[in-house]
Amino acid sequence: MLKRLHENKNKETVIIVFDGQPLEVPTGETVIAAVMAAGAGYTRTTSVSGTHRAPYCQMGVCFECLMEIDGIPNRQACMLQVKEGMVVNRQHGARGLDNE
Repeated sequence: MLKRLHENKNKETVIIVFDGQPLEVPTGETVIAAVMAAGAGYTRTTSVSGTHRAPYCQMGVCFECLMEIDGIPNRQACMLQVKEGMVVNRQHGARGLDNE
């Protein structure tokens, strides 16, 4: 499980919705840091076997952090900062760019 190393000194937070559940998270965090610190465990499943996948590099190279964010699939959760009201869902299997 991912654990934050430091407390949020300014105590500013936003509310995001992850898989239907509200999460209060520190401002300035990436989406992946927020959901993993909340105990998500995985962010997507593979299209072939349905195996759970989780972020690896957390810098936009490996694409293991793909999630559906604000209704758009295939978003790299490690490259986006949280914002108030953001809706984040795990991505199950392969998703087309046209949201099929």
